[in-house]
Amino acid sequence: MRGIGGVLRRARRGAVGDGAKVDLSHRARAPLGSAVVNCAVYRDGVRRSGRFSAREAIARARGWRGGFVWIGLHEPSEAEFAEVADLFGLHPLAVEDAVHAHQRPKLERYDDTLFAVLKTVRYVEHAELTDSSEVVETGEIMVFTGPDFVITVRHGGHGSLGPLREDLEATPEQLAKGPSAVLHAIADQVVDHYLDVVAAVRDDVDEIESAVFSDSRGRGANPGQIYQLKRELLELRRAVAPLDGPLRTLAEKELPTVDAEIRRYFRDVADHLSRVTEQVNGYDMLIDSILQANLAQVTVAQNEDMRKITAWAAILAVPTMVCGVYGMNFDHMPELHWRFGYPLVIGVILVACYAIHRGFRRNGWL
Repeated sequence: MRGIGGVLRRARRGAVGDGAKVDLSHRARAPLGSAVVNCAVYRDGVRRSGRFSAREAIARARGWRGGFVWIGLHEPSEAEFAEVADLFGLHPLAVEDAVHAHQRPKLERYDDTLFAVLKTVRYVEHAELTDSSEVVETGEIMVFTGPDFVITVRHGGHGSLGPLREDLEATPEQLAKGPSAVLHAIADQVVDHYLDVVAAVRDDVDEIESAVFSDSRGRGANPGQIYQLKRELLELRRAVAPLDGPLRTLAEKELPTVDAEIRRYFRDVADHLSRVTEQVNGYDMLIDSILQANLAQVTVAQNEDMRKITAWAAILAVPTMVCGVYGMNFDHMPELHWRFGYPLVIGVILVACYAIHRGFRRNGWL
């Protein structure tokens, strides 16, 4: 039944959490290196045709009013990122974070450049939840925004920005607001994926809850499955919760390169993130309750087993005692040589055992 449930969940969600690996086929893939996914120049929100290196792109963008360059990279090495970092004057600490990844969501300011780190998440489909199932896979997107440039560095096999770039290019009036519009679009996409993943995780929580309470003895789900889901929820919370501070900063403070109108959009993203955080915290608390309920069920079942064992031991104590007495080799014992002595002892044993068994059944021990 669980396998069928997993298939139904996948059918209902469709392609939730799926994403392209790297946008290698994009028409504007630049010749800077294998890590560069895209390099494009925009003026007044409109993409300029042509293929550019990073140096050519920034030279053109700075020659136009309202122009900026957007460079996208995927898991660059230090050598591959060094040229871009030198060209745009990126701070060494931010460069180190962008190359090595494994950062918490944050927002840092270096003069007129903003450096934002966002955690991406993807739901890992599985037919059945086990005590080793991976439920949530995380990645990272680092975004550098300056007066005339956006540099995105992506880590992980999901969260492609190719479709997002095309959507933005289809709305030049939004893209004309500059690099902050790109930063907002990326943050909005990341949080939207959070909502999709949380909805998918909810199915796993519901499945575990049903498995636990479908059997009063707690055999429907083992604690390992519950604990594994709790660990995956913890990983999701580590990606979601720390992003609240950076989004509030972008929405409430005046920052360089952040358009005043875009700040209102960041408030909307922050509200969506708050909803995600509340849901994740709620599921985490629910998992704690489910785990406690499962342990309580197991404890009750063990107590019932112990009561049954004790009851049967008490019943068996009667024949054991009687047979033990008659097993002592004394010459003068009651009814030892009487013809009906043996049937009488057996009858007494059966009557005593029946009476004790009836008493235990009446009290719910058997």
